Amino acid sequence: QVQLVESGGGLVQAGGSLRLSCAASGLTFSMYAMGWFRQAPGKERERVAAISWTGSTTVYADSVKGRFTISKDNAKNTWYLQMNSLKPEDTAVYYCTAGSTIGTINHGYWGQGTQVTVSS
Repeated sequence: QVQLVESGGGLVQAGGSLRLSCAASGLTFSMYAMGWFRQAPGKERERVAAISWTGSTTVYADSVKGRFTISKDNAKNTWYLQMNSLKPEDTAVYYCTAGSTIGTINHGYWGQGTQVTVSS
């Protein structure tokens, strides 16, 4: 059974940093593309960042480029989202996902979500 478990969310002031983690079990970690989505109240779900299964390709939403960094650690079956210079508009529930390619990560496995709240 595949499980993705996020951690690291919380409350932070604008300008601060958080690192989200997603621990995976039940899948061959190194063979999956991984990503992070977020959804704020009243807004559509947005893909924030994704990384290919090789780790050689990363993509970011324009809204987070230069501030967020996605990475993965195959040895720990975990991937991360380092979020710096956080803004109130980054407030959302963040979900980690895993799929066969960057383009299909939203059709694969999902975590339960972790709340990130950025105060102004």
